[in-house]
Amino acid sequence: MLRPAPYDTDRLVAVAPMMDWTDVHCRALHRALTRRTLLYTEMVVAEAAIRGDRRRLLGFEPEQHPIALQIGGSELERVAEAARIGEDFGYDEIGLNVGCPSDRVQSGTFGACLMREPDRVAACVDAMKRAVAIPVTVKCRIGVDDQNPETALDDLAGGVFDANADALWVHARKAWLQGLSPKENRDVPPLDYGRVYRLKQTFPDRFVGINGGIRTIEDVQTHLEHVDGVMLGRAAYHNTSLLGEIDAELFGDPRIVDRQELCETMMRHAERHIAAGGRLIHVTRHMVGLFQGVPGARRYRQVLSSEATRRDAGPEVIAAAFAELSDVRNSAAA
Repeated sequence: MLRPAPYDTDRLVAVAPMMDWTDVHCRALHRALTRRTLLYTEMVVAEAAIRGDRRRLLGFEPEQHPIALQIGGSELERVAEAARIGEDFGYDEIGLNVGCPSDRVQSGTFGACLMREPDRVAACVDAMKRAVAIPVTVKCRIGVDDQNPETALDDLAGGVFDANADALWVHARKAWLQGLSPKENRDVPPLDYGRVYRLKQTFPDRFVGINGGIRTIEDVQTHLEHVDGVMLGRAAYHNTSLLGEIDAELFGDPRIVDRQELCETMMRHAERHIAAGGRLIHVTRHMVGLFQGVPGARRYRQVLSSEATRRDAGPEVIAAAFAELSDVRNSAAA
């Protein structure tokens, strides 16, 4: 079982936690494409982890290691308890969300609005570190609203590192909680990679990772010249095949992900999900980003889009979709 690289590494790639996207089925696909990438769950509110259906919210397949649980919250006892629960479930890392700009997190006093409360964030990290033996990390923005990113980010980073956070992942945009929707917050605020690079220079002995607008392997390699880790977001979801390049291009892993192997892996996963009462569409909705530019990819997507929605659809739909691809043998990353 592959565990994540320690946070003193200078080369770590992760898939960002993304609400409604990085669920257990999405992660099954991602892990089939890459062994070396750290996968994150969707954000789970601490209160839900404590009082909700833990198996549904937190359950994952052992093959998905290395995997991190991202928690949303700001009350010390609750985030510490949620971290303990995550560790008991077998997660390799617990992350605290200080970057989500949605209305829901603003009303709950967590997410990006915590950029205004660096002392509280540091106290949460300290409580979580005392509760678990696995790494505790933070994901944040460079600032919110009218904050000065030069001071706001340094203040937050200084506090969480003093509290012994193992890593700080920074989405290199401000979050505008007033005036922009959550969707607009993913694109409208300009990217400022230089601000994250300067943070790493300020904290040279601490792990600083970058996120935001990173689309290619070349982008990843460029950022790794300045920071310790790179977190892929929407690019890893909409062009899932990108993940198939990471192990070979960045880590020298000669393994090639074969299409037939990928097909069989996802069919087995779908079969287990359907046997437990789920539907095929829960799995296949994450698979449409595969095979961009490959002959037959259009028909592949059409089969998944039309057939997987049937209530009685089974894993054979995945096989039918893969059969539409070119007969030329190639890797799943093609």
